[in-house]
This record gives sequence, C-alpha cells and structure tokens, in this order.
Amino acid sequence: MNQGSRRILVSLKNNPYEVVIANNALKDIGSELIKIGIKENTKILVVTNSDVAKPYSQEFISKLKISGFLPKLLIIEAGESQKNQKTIEIIHNAAYEFKLERGSLMIALGGGVVGDMTGFAAATWLRGIQIVQVPTTLLAMVDASIGGKTGINHTGGKNLIGAFHQPKLVLIDPYTLRTLPEREFRAGMAEVIKYAVIGDFELFKLLEKAPNIESLKEIENDLLEEILERSTTAKAKVVIADEKESGQRAILNYGHTFGHVIENLCGYGTFLHGEAVAIGMIAAGKLSLTRNYWNISDDSRQKNLIKKAGLPTSWPKLDFYQVLRVLQGDKKVRDGKIRFVIPKGLGKVHLFDNVSESEILKSLSLMN
Repeated sequence: MNQGSRRILVSLKNNPYEVVIANNALKDIGSELIKIGIKENTKILVVTNSDVAKPYSQEFISKLKISGFLPKLLIIEAGESQKNQKTIEIIHNAAYEFKLERGSLMIALGGGVVGDMTGFAAATWLRGIQIVQVPTTLLAMVDASIGGKTGINHTGGKNLIGAFHQPKLVLIDPYTLRTLPEREFRAGMAEVIKYAVIGDFELFKLLEKAPNIESLKEIENDLLEEILERSTTAKAKVVIADEKESGQRAILNYGHTFGHVIENLCGYGTFLHGEAVAIGMIAAGKLSLTRNYWNISDDSRQKNLIKKAGLPTSWPKLDFYQVLRVLQGDKKVRDGKIRFVIPKGLGKVHLFDNVSESEILKSLSLMN
C-alpha cells in the first residue's frame, strides 16, 4: 500500500475488518486481498455499472489477475430504480454461471446502490459468501460501504428486503471521486453533515470554516482526507457498538426517516438519496425546535451548512396523509410507533418513539 494510507479498524467481535483510505488504492486491490487471506486462484465476481466500468474496471481486473486471482466482470444497471429483485437475479445468475463457491468472493465496485445489491447477493448466494466493498462515490465511502447493511427496495418502501452481511474489507480511493458528477458529490456531503450533527461537532465546525464544500474541485486534498477519515471513523464506532441496529446504531438514520418518505412519494431518482436526507435533517431539526430540544441558532447553523453544500432545503409538496402512511411502513417502526432521531444540540442526538402526528405536521409546516 502506498504511503499516506489511513486505516480504520471496524473491530467487530466476529467479523473485524479494515477501512483503508489511500489515493490510488484501486491499484493495490491485489495486495490488499492477499493481506486479508484471500487465496490465489480464488474466483472473484466484480460487480459494477457502466459509469464506473469505463474509467476503472480494465485496470482493476488486470491488477486482480496479476495477483493470481480469477476475476469476472459483471456490469449492471445502476440507479435506485434498479435496486430490486430482478437485478439480484442477474447477479445470482452470474454467480451460477461463473460457478462461485463458498470460498469465492464478490467485489462491489461502485456507489451505494451497487454496494447494497452486491452485498445482498453475496449474503444470499450459497447462504453467504465473502464481499469486499470498493466504493467510488462519496456517499458510499462514508456510509453505505461500512457496516454490513445490504438490501433492495420493495414497492412499499426503501431497503425493506435485506440482510446484515459485513465486508471483509472496504477499500476507498479518493481519486475515484474525480469522475463523480458534482450532484452526486453534493449528495454525499449530506451524509458527512449527518455525522457532524449526530456526534462530531469538530467536524461541523471544520465544514463551516471551509471556503467551499459544494464542489470537489474547491476542496483541498488534506480536507477531503480528513472528511473521509472522520466520517468513516464515526460510522465505524457506531457499528462496533451496535452491529445489527438494536439500539444506538439507529442514530445513523438521522434525516433518513423523513428522507425515505420523500424518495418513496416523489419517486426514486427524483431526489438523490443524499438530497432527500438533507431535507430530512432539516425536518428533524424543525421537530427539535417544536420540542425546544435545540435553539434557533443551532437550527439555522444546520440549515446554512446544508445550503452551503449545495443541497435542497425545502419540503416537497406532498399529501400529509400519504406521508403518514409511508412513515408507518418504515422499517424503523417499533410496536406501531415511528422512531425519530432528533437533535438535542449540534453534535448530539437522541432516539424518540413518542412523536405525535400533530408534531410531525407542525414540523413540516415550518419547513418552507
């Protein structure tokens, strides 16, 4: 591995693994796999999409072959609308044709959608084979690739079908962000801001002070690497404390409860996931205001930081009863009660399941 790499250990009891952050890390995929014990002649199904395949897959596959592995490339359609049973069947069919065995490996090379689907396919092929995540979007780097949550969407809601299946390794190459569309980069910044609000006030202040967080071109490399390291470390700490979301890990859903409503009712793809989460964080902030958990200054600082990242801040025109219907179908509902992550100050959030319909309506009315 080249010098300057940053390594974060996700020290789970049964399945510990590293998150490795390094420029040009894609070139080191072979040596990193050897390091974690993947044997020579192992069959590897590399799943990606066309946008990622064009600039990266040829060299990536070449490096795997040079290291003695037997890789096969599968290009699938990306996008939230493709996150379904049909795509999983395509991956499973490729696994069957390539004769993947229990000792084989899948690699997800791409964004969060590719990572979620490949992870779920790996979790369900032969009752579970190994998966390595190689995220190429900011959102996937700081969130989706870490923690083992895999899955696909159901017509009734986002990620309702899935499994916990931890990766053997997460390999992050910041250079891959250079080919990421700016809108996708901004969407990833929503998850970075999420970490700042739920538990890293120093990161929040760092983002506030930065001249520009809306465009990758304007962010210095040192700041980008610190953003990646602080965000992945924050995610790792929560995952270590609560691997299967029985308690504390639910704070990672900050902004997501409202965000999933927007994605569901507006149609997947209308808003990118990070854009919906950004709006969801502002809605959760208004919920905090109605309960006097945080003050107007905190609420404004959050909104201003989200706006600074070039993200949307207004609640879309949606029927309130439809909003309630989708909220009740969310996978975070417990005993019929909707669980909300609500901030109690910048850098601190709590879980609540006693939020009334009138509070939700009041909060959304304060949005625009």
